[in-house]
Amino acid sequence: MSLVGKKAPSFRTQAVINGEEIVEDFGLDQYLGKKYVVFFFYPKDFTFVCPTELHAFQEKLPEFEKRNCAVVACSTDTEQSHWGWLQVPKNQGGIQGVTYPIVADTEKTISMNFGVLAGNYDWDDEGHTIATGPMVAYRGLFLMDKHGVVHHELINNFPLGRNVDEALRMLDALQYYEEVGEVCPANWQPGKEAMKDTHEGVAEYLANH
Repeated sequence: MSLVGKKAPSFRTQAVINGEEIVEDFGLDQYLGKKYVVFFFYPKDFTFVCPTELHAFQEKLPEFEKRNCAVVACSTDTEQSHWGWLQVPKNQGGIQGVTYPIVADTEKTISMNFGVLAGNYDWDDEGHTIATGPMVAYRGLFLMDKHGVVHHELINNFPLGRNVDEALRMLDALQYYEEVGEVCPANWQPGKEAMKDTHEGVAEYLANH
């Protein structure tokens, strides 16, 4: 089920912040009323595609911060695993230099509640809980407004890395709509024409393009 238009699930858990500090009670609620949030999941620490994404978000972090948006990552690894990977230099496959928070979803409940967990819990013939599937997160991304409402979500399978510029574009589109009240057509970019949120406004836009 899509979370678009709904309040993002709340959670409190361990995370690594500022690239080095482990905290015990991290949650997205701290941003309510203050910041937009891009919350993204990745499958596992110490892998190949994942560091390219984490570094790409770090490179664009000033652009997100300029737009008053927090960037937060999450995987089902432990906070100790996150911390260890953060100590490994980029040229050795690590994510040293990443400063935004990385959440530890070790119980897999956050991934499950956001609908990105690859796998399910089941029961065997004796009634014991078993896991079916890899039980790690797909590459999910969720854009939330200051009220914690999800406006955009994207879920990729494991081999498919995301486009960080597209996440920025969606943030720009959301903020433009909130500020101006005009909706953003296909391939809209800041500075391009939008359209009024009426049948007449849409018809006028399409007639001129």
